[in-house]
Amino acid sequence: MLRGNYSAKIDEKGRLKIPNAFRAVLQEQYGVEVFVTSLTGECVRIYPMPVWITLETKLAGVPSSHPSRARFFDRVNFFGQPAELDKQGRIVIHQRLRESANMVGEVDVFGQYNYLDIWNHDRFTAKLSREPLTDDDLRALAQFGI
Repeated sequence: MLRGNYSAKIDEKGRLKIPNAFRAVLQEQYGVEVFVTSLTGECVRIYPMPVWITLETKLAGVPSSHPSRARFFDRVNFFGQPAELDKQGRIVIHQRLRESANMVGEVDVFGQYNYLDIWNHDRFTAKLSREPLTDDDLRALAQFGI
């Protein structure tokens, strides 16, 4: 399971060194192949390839003419590319996504159970301010026993 938050750096070649705690889980549970993408261009999402393939299999059950399916694929394919962790645990985030998500220097890497989200630190703290966790959110989660 991928959980928590670690700081990392994007180097001058656009490579992200996956924090060791996440790297160990990725390699042991999923292997080195990943799919690097985004739904909004605001952050980077890294799916272990087996997780991404499971998601694609579910999407294959949605009619190809369904507009939500088309919009989802438009975005993940526009921003997305397969990648592989190198021997130092780095992956390349391609230029279009780096620019869109403002991936330069220090970034925050968040474990999201079975994938990773990578955020520009300032952009994420602004998101926390504009999208606070509300009592309504807590009530909605309570319906799931959380």
